Amino acid sequence: MRAKLTLLAGVCAGAIAFPAYAQDAEDAQDLRTSGNEIVVTAQRTTQRLQDVPVAVSAFSTDNLEKQQISNPLELQLALPNTTLTYGNFSATNITIRGIGSPVVAASGDAGVAIHFNDMPLISSRLFDSEFYDLERIEVLRGPQGTLFGRNATAGVFNVITAKPDLTGFKAAGEASYGNYNAIQVQGMVNVPVAETLGVRLAGIYLKRDGYTKNLNTGNQIDGRDYYSVRGSLKFEPTDTTRLTVTGQYFQEDSNRSRGQKQLCAKDPTGILGCRPDREGFDAINGDATATGVLASREFLAIAFGGLGLGGLSKFALGSVYADDGDNYTGAIVPTDVRTVAVDFEPLWNSDQTTVQAELQQDIGNVTLTLNGGYSHSKYSSSIDYNLTTTRSILDNPGLVALRQAAAGQGVFTPTERLFATRMLASNTFRPGSNQICTSAYDPLHAGSIAGRVQGCTDNSNEFDYSAGESTQWSLEGRVATDFDGPFNFLLGGLYLQNKGKNITYSVMASGFDYMSAFLGILNSGFGNSTMGPPFFDSETAKAELTTYGVFGEVYFNIADNLKLTGGLRYSNDKKYIAARQPFLLLPVANGTSNVNALIDQLDNDKSKPGQQTYAEQEGTFDAVTGRVVLDWKPEVSFTQDTLVYASYTRGNKPGGFNPPYDPNLFPPVPTTFKGETIDAFEVGTKNTFLGGELQLNLTGFYYKYKDFQVSRIINRTSFNDNTDANIWGAELEAIIRPSRNFTVNASMSYLNTKILNFSAIDTRNPSNGRSDVAIIKDLQSGANCVVAPTVAGSVPIATTLALVNGFNAAAGGGLIRPAVQVPGTNSYGAYSLCGALGDFLRASTPVGTYMYDTGAGGGQFLPGGVARDISGNELANSPKWKFAIGAQYDADIGGDWTLTPRVDLSVTGTSWGSNFNTIRDKLAGYEIVNAQLILTGPESKISARAFISNVFNSQAITGKYITDPSSALFTNIYTLDPRTYGVAVGFKF
Repeated sequence: MRAKLTLLAGVCAGAIAFPAYAQDAEDAQDLRTSGNEIVVTAQRTTQRLQDVPVAVSAFSTDNLEKQQISNPLELQLALPNTTLTYGNFSATNITIRGIGSPVVAASGDAGVAIHFNDMPLISSRLFDSEFYDLERIEVLRGPQGTLFGRNATAGVFNVITAKPDLTGFKAAGEASYGNYNAIQVQGMVNVPVAETLGVRLAGIYLKRDGYTKNLNTGNQIDGRDYYSVRGSLKFEPTDTTRLTVTGQYFQEDSNRSRGQKQLCAKDPTGILGCRPDREGFDAINGDATATGVLASREFLAIAFGGLGLGGLSKFALGSVYADDGDNYTGAIVPTDVRTVAVDFEPLWNSDQTTVQAELQQDIGNVTLTLNGGYSHSKYSSSIDYNLTTTRSILDNPGLVALRQAAAGQGVFTPTERLFATRMLASNTFRPGSNQICTSAYDPLHAGSIAGRVQGCTDNSNEFDYSAGESTQWSLEGRVATDFDGPFNFLLGGLYLQNKGKNITYSVMASGFDYMSAFLGILNSGFGNSTMGPPFFDSETAKAELTTYGVFGEVYFNIADNLKLTGGLRYSNDKKYIAARQPFLLLPVANGTSNVNALIDQLDNDKSKPGQQTYAEQEGTFDAVTGRVVLDWKPEVSFTQDTLVYASYTRGNKPGGFNPPYDPNLFPPVPTTFKGETIDAFEVGTKNTFLGGELQLNLTGFYYKYKDFQVSRIINRTSFNDNTDANIWGAELEAIIRPSRNFTVNASMSYLNTKILNFSAIDTRNPSNGRSDVAIIKDLQSGANCVVAPTVAGSVPIATTLALVNGFNAAAGGGLIRPAVQVPGTNSYGAYSLCGALGDFLRASTPVGTYMYDTGAGGGQFLPGGVARDISGNELANSPKWKFAIGAQYDADIGGDWTLTPRVDLSVTGTSWGSNFNTIRDKLAGYEIVNAQLILTGPESKISARAFISNVFNSQAITGKYITDPSSALFTNIYTLDPRTYGVAVGFKF
């Protein structure tokens, strides 16, 4: 993938594209006299871009090429108030005017509706693909309450492919080569089979080396190997009947990486893992992780001390209190974003098949349209979970003791020797070696139990697996009129069914496999057993959506130049999910090939917290939305063409489901999160001056946002909440063309977002900075919980710590040491057992659930932490300022040859990676400069170009994701591509 993050700000919020490149037949026309522009269907009817009373941007194929935009990620710098970033779970988060896709749930919806030739796509992998042979891309900003109404609270991204041309044979192609050994070939053939029938075939192939160097292997990772093919058919048996059918397939099998880097300033106490008050290039504190606590001497001593087997704790993989560091001590973390030292290299696979058809029939002044089709997509990706390498375990004291006990060496009891023998015979270790093994991801949940291992190494290994599959069918019908009188209307209906399956996010780790064998052997009375599954898996077996909507708009011409539009839509969404999180759940005999069969036998009583059979949830969400628009085209002396409009739109995005949870480990969370509602007010003007030499567009908007959906991860589980927000902003864009050969594009946007009356737990600082709070690291799960006075400052911290330390001494036989100061929090922290501590505190007081009575104002046990008021904060991924300017000059060099130099600059202001707006959330502003030199032959039949993108090799960060407390709260970052350059040659006839 060439990182050609050019911005051509000119194609911006007022719907300004490069008119000179809009259509091949108009390439030679002068904008100043022709006034021709891209034609769009943003209102489900054909209109000039400048006539649409909606904030919409449009890009033709030529626009994309000249602006060096080859994929959706590169498109963001050509759009005002728009950001795109990859996320932690293989999806892409698109944010338009502060509204994006922050929900992490299989039942959730994106705020930007994705369409392919006007057909909506659910769970699409479209943003994994590259752009080629397009008619145009339309990006509508703002809620689309009627025509595209379902879940389009932010806007619509509509990819419209090039259709067969019945007028004659055509072909085009281009091949390019660049740094990172990047090879890209794309082409198109258009064949008119008959006067009424034509076909068009197009395709693209891209292969390049990785952008990132792995110091451990010397390999280049984060590369791509991708291809896509598309076929289209057009049939026009009469002047009034039109049928088009498009089929597209793409596939990628790469070592592409979901994230480039992890940031952490190490917390030496291990209570959090990474400090909340700064970022750095440290490795995490492994004592804060689920593997670190589960395989610690402290946990094992507590878990088995009461059984008289506390001595087995000497076989632990580490100690959360040892002075010799944690598993990541000494790990190499390069400060360069494009350099890592990992022992698991990334894998990426995705493909999608889409078939779409549209039939149009004109009956007088009425047009009937049917549009719909089928899409199937699947993906999987894996990455080193901590993006670093742990230290060797060959001299790990616990494993040295294990080998000695099994060999009859040292001083061990018969029970300990038997246990050690069983452990070394398990699939946790490579036979005949000291290497420890890690399960491969296994949909049967057996992993190493069945001998399905990713690998065995001298050090522990951790990686994740994110995957899913989706199938959808949809059909939309519309009736639109074009009467000569003042009144017209459009009526329509949509039905869509989407079925997702095997949507999973899993974490495999050597420590999990080790504890699977450890716990299983003890559970079976030192038999041949393990605990399964031996890896963590958040699994959604089914996620089904059935949605329908009916909509209509009426258009009334109050006067020749004044029109009123009114529209309404009713949307109904029925959702169903079946999900579970099995992990070290039940005893399984070694060699079992299918653990699912045993999991499915568990009691499916949904009233039991933490039950691990599938939790089924279903519900229906419906809403009425719509819009009112008044647009006026006055005749004024100082413009050639002016449009002024004002609109009110109500948008809606349906709600979804939170998973079932254990209240000892999670704060109270509603089982259902509500749908979003947005009331949007917008005014705008689009103008053409000086006979076409200047286009100047201005848009202003104000949004009142109710029940905005926000997500957080607690104890490896995603939860979603609702809050309110206000958003307002402005967008200014211009195209200046003082001569036929010289064009300058410029745009500027401003965005102000504000969260209203909302409090939430910041997992990075669960005490919320209070000095009277004790932060607890749970030894069983790696989660954090909190013990705090009910009224801040009412109970001395010494009293609270005495309560926690007293419980720990009783539970751990004195093995758990007193609380310590946690850097960056102003609070004390301790290791303990959140579930047992919560039970103890509830049983110790008559005050109420989770309450403990210590006099004064009393205290409380808080799963998750102390909520923080974030009212007034800005919404994530919403930079206040964006600015862009691009210029090109078409120099005639004789013989009908043209040489076009082009330079583009994009400036994106500071924003935040989460709604908490802390120092670790800050996304620094950045600038991207691109340059290109294009040589075009007579009639544009041949061309050559040299390009360079991201000239100054900016390491711009587009997004951040804070991981879970059981992962040590490191920060994943997502970046734009590095500097790329190359040459390309092409033809067109």
